[in-house]
Amino acid sequence: IAEEQALLELLEHEQYLPSETIDGHAMPLMVNTGLAVDTAVALKKRISGVGLYRTEVPFMIAEQFPSEQEQTRLYRDQLESFAPLPVVMRTLDIGGDKDLPYFPIEEANPFLGWRGIRVTLDHPEVLMVQLRAMLRASVGCNNMQLLLPMVTNLDEVDDALRLLERAIRELDEEGIVTQRPKVGVMVEVPATLYQLDALAERVDFFSVGSNDLIQYLLAVDRNNPRVASLYDGYHPAVLAAMAHLAREAQRLEKPISVCGELAGDPASALLLMGMGFDTLSMNAPSLPRVRAAIRRVSLSAARELVQEAMALHTPSAVRDYLVTRLGEWQLAHLLLPRD
Repeated sequence: IAEEQALLELLEHEQYLPSETIDGHAMPLMVNTGLAVDTAVALKKRISGVGLYRTEVPFMIAEQFPSEQEQTRLYRDQLESFAPLPVVMRTLDIGGDKDLPYFPIEEANPFLGWRGIRVTLDHPEVLMVQLRAMLRASVGCNNMQLLLPMVTNLDEVDDALRLLERAIRELDEEGIVTQRPKVGVMVEVPATLYQLDALAERVDFFSVGSNDLIQYLLAVDRNNPRVASLYDGYHPAVLAAMAHLAREAQRLEKPISVCGELAGDPASALLLMGMGFDTLSMNAPSLPRVRAAIRRVSLSAARELVQEAMALHTPSAVRDYLVTRLGEWQLAHLLLPRD
């Protein structure tokens, strides 16, 4: 307990130091959030922005769909609290394991069903209200970016962009002049790995939702205790997919971030940095360990870590290798315990 307390004090001390490697490579860290802005003041000095604002959280605690005015106020609070830092707002992402009490979705296999962009495009009136609210909230802040979840094909992106243009046009006709925000897509369905060129012609950035991407790559429902142990971010196929995404985004000259739990695991964060991801976004409690790990390695060492890890053939071999290497670097105390 004393060792853990000493570690926490050390990590807290470093929270306002730059997130960069010992050879000077900056690795921006962002935060995932969904509700309160009361921690924004403390967080602002420690992060490069909000990499994922989960707009569904206010919907989940409401008794009905929030009105345009209510949503505008919520989004404005977020944008003002973190300004001038960027805030990436994901459009309503329900379905799967996220239900609204006033909009029930009952399916035999919800993770392969009606969720994310599929729901909001089938109910464009819901998406239009949200887009209008986001645009209205961003006036004067100009730090809002838009993220589309659960994209599997280009038609979904095109349809969403048409609704965005319509929302901008409607507001302009009402005398509210808004800027078109940068738009990105969540890479969380394996199909998107093979459509990056066409997606890059339509959007400004990519954000990897590693939780769902791992689930779909490995055909594992991580909420099912019988197979949850098979859900593993160190699986060689997961590492190969992530490295592919980083390479392709660099080739396409599109910023790419990771906003799933992989980003908040110190060992995985070093791998992601070595692969070439531009930004890592995580829940606030993960920031201290990840920052500490980044500040204690070089970018070249992280790249070597990637090469060695990707030469291994099983998740357990990758995990053992990472534990050994981080131990050699005196970073074993930063590793997260295996669930």
